[in-house]
Amino acid sequence: MLLVRSVLFNIAFYTNIIVRMLVLSPFYFLMPRKAAYRIPKAWAASNNWLMAKIVGATFEIEGMENIPEGGCIFAPKHQSAWDTFALLPYQRDPVYILKRELMWIPLFGWYVAKQKMIPVNRGARGKVMVDVMQRTKAEMADGRQLIIYPEGTRRPPGAEPQYRYGIARIYRDVQVPVVPIVAHWGLFWGRRKLIKHPGRFKVKILPPIQPGLDPDAFYALLIETLETASDRLLIETVDANPHLPLPPEAARRVAELRAQPAA
Repeated sequence: MLLVRSVLFNIAFYTNIIVRMLVLSPFYFLMPRKAAYRIPKAWAASNNWLMAKIVGATFEIEGMENIPEGGCIFAPKHQSAWDTFALLPYQRDPVYILKRELMWIPLFGWYVAKQKMIPVNRGARGKVMVDVMQRTKAEMADGRQLIIYPEGTRRPPGAEPQYRYGIARIYRDVQVPVVPIVAHWGLFWGRRKLIKHPGRFKVKILPPIQPGLDPDAFYALLIETLETASDRLLIETVDANPHLPLPPEAARRVAELRAQPAA
C-alpha cells in the first residue's frame, strides 16, 4: 500500500505541475509580479494537500509570530524537495538565491525569472558575487524575504552538519534579521526516494537573530541554534511517528541523543 500511495502521489505531483503550467502560464506572465506569485503559492499548497490526502503526511507550523515585518532572511535546514516549496503559502514575498542552471530549464526558468530570483554561478568569485549581493540588497530593500539554505544542499536527517560561510557574509552585508527554521521533512520525503511516508510533524520557526553581530559570532550562533533545535525536534518527530523507518544517519543521531545524560 505504501508503494501504491507513493506512486500515485508522484503521478499526481508531476501532473499537477504540467497541467498548472499549461493552463495558468498565460495568466501568470500577464499579471504583475506580486499578483502572479499567487499561482506558485497555490501550486505549493496543492502539493501539501496531495501529500496529506494521498500519502497521509501532514505538518503544523509553530512560531509564525517570530517572522519579522519587512525584509528578513529565512535560514532553514534543507533535507527534501518538499521543504523547497512547502512554506511558500505562508511567506509574503520570498526570493531565492539559486544556481543559474535552474534558469535554463524551459518554462520553469521563465517562472523564476518573473519573480526576480537571483541566479548565481556557484564557482563564481569577484565581480559576479558583487553583482549577486547588489541584487540581493535591492530585492530585500523592497521588503522581500530571502530564502537561503545555510548548508547549501540537501542533507539527510541526523547527518553531520556541513554549513557554508556564505550566509554570514550576506548577514553582514544585508543587515536584516535571520530566522532559523527546523523540520524533518526528509523522514517523510527522502532525497531521491520513491517511497513517501505518512505521519505528522512540526515545522519550527525560531526567534530571529538580529543584525549587528560580528559575522563569525553570528555564524557560530546560527549553527548552534539550528543544530540544538534540530536535535530536539528529531527526537520529538521520531517519538510521534514510531512507524517511520529511519535513514542510517537519523538512527545513529537518535541513538547518540538518547544515550546522552538528561540535562
